[in-house]
Amino acid sequence: MPQTSPRACTFKRYQNACEESEKQLYHTIHLGVNKGGSVAFVVWPAGAVARVGAEQEVENLSGLASSPEKDIFVVRENGTTCLMAEFAAKLIVPYQVSASNFVDLITEEAGIPLSRGAEMKGKCGPTESELQISWLDKTYTLKLYFLKEGHNTSKGQEAFWKMNKILFVYDTSEPTYFKDAVNPGKHTASSHHLSALVTPAGKSYECQAQQTISLTTSDHQRMVILLLSEVRIQPFDISADFVFSEEHKCPVDEREQLEETLPLILGLILGLMIVITLCVYHIHHKLTANQVQIPRDRSQYKHMG
Repeated sequence: MPQTSPRACTFKRYQNACEESEKQLYHTIHLGVNKGGSVAFVVWPAGAVARVGAEQEVENLSGLASSPEKDIFVVRENGTTCLMAEFAAKLIVPYQVSASNFVDLITEEAGIPLSRGAEMKGKCGPTESELQISWLDKTYTLKLYFLKEGHNTSKGQEAFWKMNKILFVYDTSEPTYFKDAVNPGKHTASSHHLSALVTPAGKSYECQAQQTISLTTSDHQRMVILLLSEVRIQPFDISADFVFSEEHKCPVDEREQLEETLPLILGLILGLMIVITLCVYHIHHKLTANQVQIPRDRSQYKHMG
């Protein structure tokens, strides 16, 4: 069994390997039941699990992601999953460099992807949860805050959750993404009055389409753009360990799904109309063929009978 990266194993085929790995100080975490009826587990070295306090664990399972750009984060409290997040993220950060005349300033953009080996922290609560992700020796830190609340409707009190705040800390002196930045140093960008990913309580939010969220820097002079895609998040009310609840799709995904299925539906309706028309014509033709045709020319009447 490899000792470098997380890997999934299926209960029917890898139960012995999982148990043996667990004896060798590996963590074995139940991921739920697959469509084929097998039970999925994940096995990785004990050092891959970070503990926050005595009762909280945070786990980066990005090695199980279906694409290299996608990351998977899990927060557990008291041995139970309380927050799960899967997404691909990239931040577009404007910064200034000197022009060739060394007098004027030019604005450049740094595209900063979320690193696969990021460190994370998390906190769960009945109405507030948060996820903190840091990478490149904590040069970059992305904090996501979630809030659960209720509101009155015609059907009564309804609860929902949303992402209500984002905070991004970055350092323009870091040379990987910032080249010759003017006045390099640490900066902070945050959201204002954010209400994103609004989802009914007890459900997970899912959106494959790319979403754009604007963050304002602390000096209010620049705008940082957070790009999120392939999103699946649930910060509250997870009923089964490592298993998302029923998904609540974003409007963009629902519209794209409708656009994909609408031509098919119209094609089926058109085909059905053609079949009905042909059937009616065939029946009409068969009925009229059996009837005696009365000639319009009266001179032909003597030939009848």
